[in-house]
Amino acid sequence: MFKCPSFECLKCPRLLEFREQNKAKFPNYHNGPVESFGSLEAEILVVGLAPGLNGANQTNRPFTNDYAGDILYPALKKFGFAKGEYQKVKNDSYELINVRITNSVRCVPPQNKVTSEEIKACRPYLQAEISAMPNLKVILCLGSVAHGAVLQALNYKKSACKFAHGAKHFLSNHNLILIDSYHTSRYNINTGVLTVDMFDKIVENLTEICK
Repeated sequence: MFKCPSFECLKCPRLLEFREQNKAKFPNYHNGPVESFGSLEAEILVVGLAPGLNGANQTNRPFTNDYAGDILYPALKKFGFAKGEYQKVKNDSYELINVRITNSVRCVPPQNKVTSEEIKACRPYLQAEISAMPNLKVILCLGSVAHGAVLQALNYKKSACKFAHGAKHFLSNHNLILIDSYHTSRYNINTGVLTVDMFDKIVENLTEICK
């Protein structure tokens, strides 16, 4: 059975150092590898970049108490992939339906930027998670970093599938569909790179695939 990385994971010195700094600064935060959210039986896996400092790093649930989650979670509920109320805490009544959410890197990085070495160090967890999902049909990648991490986890070259918002790639070796979206970050929303309507269309498309 798949297990998320624990506090004993010591693979990434830079992230470990940042974790120790955050323990001193935010002693009530989770400050460790963030657990995935949702059932392994789901048909859809959403993959993000990494936990936000005051979001998932605090709550131990991906995108929770993070601006990106303010876009992601309402969209999932709008199209029937969740129920309950998203209240920005782990123990709210919000429940995913046929969706699981994780990140390419499980620990919060400084300045929200991960290195290629950190993505590689976390890759075995992503590979194991995908392998542990028997009903998986679709992987939704939020951003180019997640896109690249998923391709590498599935032993594809990045050049095999070009990232583009709304792009749909069939990964024949695994019988999976990979769908790309711009990340639901505050920066992308504020600059107009991504709008709520644009992201809603991405999620709505999932309903056609996983009826």
